[in-house]
Amino acid sequence: MRMIKGLWRWRRNPLRRKTDLAEAWAALVAAVLILLTAPATGWAAGSLAHGALARTAQEQRAERHLVAATVVKVLPQPPIDSDPETASARDAQRRVLAQWTGPDGSRHEGTLGARPSADPGETFRIWTDDQGRLRPRPLDSATAATHAALAGIGAGAATAGLVDGARRLVVWRLMRRRYAQWDIAWERARQDWGRADADS
Repeated sequence: MRMIKGLWRWRRNPLRRKTDLAEAWAALVAAVLILLTAPATGWAAGSLAHGALARTAQEQRAERHLVAATVVKVLPQPPIDSDPETASARDAQRRVLAQWTGPDGSRHEGTLGARPSADPGETFRIWTDDQGRLRPRPLDSATAATHAALAGIGAGAATAGLVDGARRLVVWRLMRRRYAQWDIAWERARQDWGRADADS
């Protein structure tokens, strides 16, 4: 609204220069472009990202399986880590040697992280692929939607930034042109300084 008022103010102002009007129009065009293109770009990017992430989540859910692993023995904890982040993650799990059977019937054994109270003979669930190899938990729908929303917001913000950057470039060029015109006007005025007939 302020941009429109600024444009209207320059409509019939006797002090208005061409660069002033061009600057006001650049601001108005940039505002309209931001209002139209930023949401559209954000929506399109978010929709594309959501579609791709939803397909990835569906593929991961089809390829990964929850299987039961049995604790064979509890392994000693690694040496104390001075990093508080890794230390807290280490304290939240217990290293165990476990056995599990993959969806294809193959038997596997390996070192896993289990809950701190896990003892030999207890079972817990892990994610594997079709051959029983360990895999991370598949992407869930809520995480996919969150990532898609962030992608849309980022794309919309980037579009708004590009439009505003173009507007600033136009204003910068207009300012340079305005300063050049002022230099010419001052040069002409300086030639008349001190002359008795300068006002005539």
